[in-house]
Amino acid sequence: MLSLQKAANILGAFSAEQPEWGVRALAAHLGVPRATAHAYLAGLTEAGFLRRTPAGKYRLSWHIAEMGAQLTSSLPWFQEARSLITRLALEVRAVAFLCILEGDEVVAAIRERHPDADIDLPLDIYLPATATASGKILYAHADMTPRTFAACTPSSITSLDEWRTEVAKVKRLGYAYSIEEWVPGQCTLGVPYHALHTAHGDTDTVVAAIGVQMSAQRYLREERHIRERVVQIVREAEALP
Repeated sequence: MLSLQKAANILGAFSAEQPEWGVRALAAHLGVPRATAHAYLAGLTEAGFLRRTPAGKYRLSWHIAEMGAQLTSSLPWFQEARSLITRLALEVRAVAFLCILEGDEVVAAIRERHPDADIDLPLDIYLPATATASGKILYAHADMTPRTFAACTPSSITSLDEWRTEVAKVKRLGYAYSIEEWVPGQCTLGVPYHALHTAHGDTDTVVAAIGVQMSAQRYLREERHIRERVVQIVREAEALP
């Protein structure tokens, strides 16, 4: 899993704002040795996920776009959700995210950052279920119990009793938050995202967790406004035909 996470971090560093990287710059950006960055860049290029430019830098390959198209075509709600993430980032002026479940893994499928956001765009792809708002929402609606508890910070949930209390609160309130439970000084707020799920007999199902991430200082200062705005934006999007 560690190697997969490193590879995911490298792929996650490529964006519209930073479409290509050299080995030295990427190593500095990720805080890893140049040899490590080079090894992963070379491996991802050999696997077809990156391509090397004539200038010796690296870009995402078209194989990534092809895979993304295949994935999103199987999720009819995904494109609308992507637009929703853009709207959230712009209107809340924060990092906006969409997370889904892969088995028992919480995966950050989309992230966007407003230029004025007070935190950097996170690189983690696989998130600790018990320490994040997304994990709490997805596990609560799937009636899943975590096998382990990630003690990311002193504020993290570390016992089954704490977890059950938190899940009950998430179900009652309809949203979840994580204040310095995953990253010190940061907060995530998430709400369930519903979509028509034909595999379940055309039922309205929670398919993802959507929300925002920012400094804990800002969240605590603007908590009610941020929460009400996020809930309103997501519910408006769900109501569209």
